[in-house]
Amino acid sequence: MKNESVQTALAASAVGSYPHARRVGTLLFLSGIGPRSATDNTIAGNRYHADGTLAAYDIVAQCHAVFANVKAVLQASGAQLSDLVDVTVYLTDMSADFSAYNRVWAEYFPIPSEAPCRTTLGISALPTPIAIELKCIAHLQEPSQ
Repeated sequence: MKNESVQTALAASAVGSYPHARRVGTLLFLSGIGPRSATDNTIAGNRYHADGTLAAYDIVAQCHAVFANVKAVLQASGAQLSDLVDVTVYLTDMSADFSAYNRVWAEYFPIPSEAPCRTTLGISALPTPIAIELKCIAHLQEPSQ
């Protein structure tokens, strides 16, 4: 079975040494995708103190940015949001951000029976000052040649 990595300049670069995604047969495994900008590495909705430390963030802006990055990786792989079958969501503040995240999710997946499966986890931190990260698996119709 062919195993190929996927990289795209249309999504933020990886924080470490790994691809945006790896395709194995008809399955596409996305690495953790966050809300950083592909063009300038800024984080949507973040506001900083004068000393550069994080002052506040806008979870809705980060949610839309993370979906934009997921869509970019999917498109680079010949896929789309409707090909997602499983999504793991990491939130750094579950109690403050889950409701807003859930509302944004419903904008992208308005029909629950057609949405991918989803697990949402509250975690203490992510490697950069982001409040959300998605780990996705998609099913593609045909393996690439």
